[in-house]
Parts: sequence; structure tokens; C-alpha cells
Amino acid sequence: MVNAPDTDELKQRLAAKARELGFVAVGFAPAADDPLRSRRLQEWLGAGFHGEMDWMEARAEVRQGPQSMWPEAKSVIALGMSYAPEADPLALAAHPDKARISVYAQGRDYHDTVKKALKALARWLVEQAPDTALKVFVDTAPVMEKPLGEAAGIGWQGKHTNLVSREHGSWLFLGAIYTTLAFAPDMADVADHVAGVARCGSCTKCLAACPTDAFPAPYKLDARRCISYLTIEHKGPIPEEFRELIGNRIYGCDDCLAVCPWNKFASAAARHRDFLPREELIAPDLAELLTLDDAGFRQKFSGSPIKRIGRDRFVRNCLIAVGNSGAAELACRVGELTNDPDPVVAEAARWALGRLTASP
Repeated sequence: MVNAPDTDELKQRLAAKARELGFVAVGFAPAADDPLRSRRLQEWLGAGFHGEMDWMEARAEVRQGPQSMWPEAKSVIALGMSYAPEADPLALAAHPDKARISVYAQGRDYHDTVKKALKALARWLVEQAPDTALKVFVDTAPVMEKPLGEAAGIGWQGKHTNLVSREHGSWLFLGAIYTTLAFAPDMADVADHVAGVARCGSCTKCLAACPTDAFPAPYKLDARRCISYLTIEHKGPIPEEFRELIGNRIYGCDDCLAVCPWNKFASAAARHRDFLPREELIAPDLAELLTLDDAGFRQKFSGSPIKRIGRDRFVRNCLIAVGNSGAAELACRVGELTNDPDPVVAEAARWALGRLTASP
């Protein structure tokens, strides 16, 4: 029989190993379900704030907490990997001919990098405690990573609903390991983190920064109005009420994160090297992006999270940005796309062409 490990000592070594593998934040929480978070999720779904993300609703009962998914789980190891940017994410707002791509999507696909590190950490843990069972997750299962990160003390959910870290601001990719080991939880200061009240205080910069008023109240997000949702998750035509507000954002939006005062403590030096921005994605020309066919799109965005939305949705986004650019010289290329085989692309092209050729 293998002797039970000293979990306090193992916890310290595990945290050190996690940092060696590129994680900048690590915390431990109980795996018990949380009725409060479950109620908040049901209220959010009931309001329809999830939009077309039917997968949020399909397995809502499993999202109540770790033990709803895996009853044998005793602890959650919550981990964060930094992608803190060096440049100002809002700088391209003044350059309508350039495309704005969310900071998180300018480097390698975080799913691959974070999962590889999680699996390496899991293998290490099994070597130290052979009797343990575990599961790893990174944004690909019904796991509430942000509430779990808050419960583990690595940050708190701010008024923009994203996790905010005292050391790393809003720039963290999150992952989790469920384990049958009973680690002592990191509960220090967790009571103050409820709804982010103590840390966000009276600040409402993130709410005011949202171009589309996607926050009906602090700590609540209506995804149907969120530019990240509209440019990534939403598959059909983008509602006209949001098109001008999208500006030159073609994949995601960083505005609510970028204005958070806690980001002054975030350092690009802590960023994982995989998330260094690819030069061609920092400020790409909208004109060039309009020329992409399916093969060209796949080649250009190989290894990028952008690849998941496909060429048609991507070009739809670019056409909205071109329509907002005032670049009349692109009218010819936009006109060609009014005959695109994809009806959503063709409709976006007609809208953009109307904007570019409208009388001043």
C-alpha cells in the first residue's frame, strides 16, 4: 500500500512545479458544489444573456460545481497563465484602416499551451501521489473556471465578470485540475472577494468603456451585446444596431479589460512566451484580410484561436470593420464580396458597400 502523501508539503511543491511550467497563479479550493453560483448561472441563462451559446444551457446542471461533474473530486487546483500585453490594446482605435484583434488571439492558441502545461503538471502529481485520480480542463468542458479561480484565491470576478488578479490584472488564461486529493483550501481573503466588491470598490471604468452597453448591471454580462460574442460566437448577420459600434474590431474586444486599474501591476515580462504576438496580427491591414479565401484563411491562422470561427465569419467581421473605416478605395473589393457564396458574407458586403459609397 502506498503511504498517503503529506498534502501540505505536496501543495507547496506542486505550486512551485506549476510556476516552473509557466503558470503565474495557482490556488486550491474545495470541490464541493456552490449553490450560490448555481443560482446565478440559472438567472443568467433564464435572462437569455447567453445568446446562441446553447452549450451553456445544455449541461447547466453539471456547471453547478466540480462534484456535479465528478462526485469523487475533493479539491480543485486553479491555475492562471499570463498573456499581459506590452502595447496598449486600445491604440488601434485611432487607425480605422487597421484591424483590431483581441490580445489573447495574437499569439498561439491558448488551449494548446495551457492544456499541455496542465497535463505535465498532472503527470507530475500522479508521480508524487500514485493513488490520486484527476481530470484537467481548459475552456473545453462545463467548468466554471472564473468562479473556481475566485474560490481558490487567485483573483476575483470584477464588474466586467472576468477574473482580476492583484498581480496580473485581467490578463490570465485559466485552467483547472480536479483531484481526489484533499488539499487544504486557500481561503484567505475569499470573503472579501465576493462579487469583487472589495477589490473593485466604486470603480466602474470597465462598464463605462463597453461600446455596446453589454453590462446591464455590475457583475452581469449580456453576451448578446458583447463584441467578443458578436465577432466570435454569433454565426449569423451581426445586428445592425451594433455594427457601427464595433468599429475596427474583427475578433474579440479588450476594452473592458484594458481600462481596469489593476492592470498597472501586470507585467508583460510575466507573459508566457507562446503568447507573444505574431507580427502580422498586431495591426493587420483590413484591405489584405478581405482577400482571404478559405485556404488562405486556414494557412494564415494556423495555430491561432482565430481559426476556429472559419473564413466566412471572419470575413463578415472584416467587412463590418471596412464599412466603418471610410476607406472608399476598398469599395471595388467589397463589391466583389456582395456575390460571395456565403449569404452572411454577401449581406455584410452590401452593408459595407452602402457605407463606403454613401454621399458625404
